[in-house]
Amino acid sequence: MSVLPLVFTSGWASGINAYAVVLLFGVFGATGLTDEVPESLQRTDVLVAAGVLFLCEAVADKIPYVDSIWDSVHTVIRPITGAVVGALLAGQNGSLPELAAAAVGGSTALLSHFVKAGTRMAVNTSPEPFSNIGLSLAEDLGVAAIVTFAVFHPVAAATIAAVLLVAGLAILVFLAKQIRRGWRRWSRRREEKRLAALGTRPRAQAPPDDGSDHF
Repeated sequence: MSVLPLVFTSGWASGINAYAVVLLFGVFGATGLTDEVPESLQRTDVLVAAGVLFLCEAVADKIPYVDSIWDSVHTVIRPITGAVVGALLAGQNGSLPELAAAAVGGSTALLSHFVKAGTRMAVNTSPEPFSNIGLSLAEDLGVAAIVTFAVFHPVAAATIAAVLLVAGLAILVFLAKQIRRGWRRWSRRREEKRLAALGTRPRAQAPPDDGSDHF
């Protein structure tokens, strides 16, 4: 129970940017800022992989429609990351508390992922890219701030994460019309690209006419 607020916060943050959560916890543990981070998150290979993937997401997350494609790919990755991080924070013995922590982290990550993906779909109804860039920067900074705050004040950070999650779900319901419009526009763009790709294929040429008549 003592680690549950930290697990909840890490789950919320994983649904927004899973690689940032792994990278931040790993750095905090490796530098000795906290003793709550398990050794597996502090490994050099884990930190390098999380850093590279974080940079990839930092770019993809700021490009209209590319961010939605990235979100669709991470519908599974983010909840799994939230569950794994939650279980690691609670311990590695496979007991009921660890399994409960994994369930809390994974389900919270899934909900916050839906908020992020749905909000991006609504933002993509706007033709300009600046709203995507601004929202992505706000998400990155928010995750970094909440995770850092959670290391020192887990209960307060969990409260903030819970408020943000509830507010995000409410906004998601409010933006349902824009999200449907963004989904249709995204599907239309994919269909146009598919048809354009089919149109560029060389057509089969008719055999040359040798001037002879066939009966």
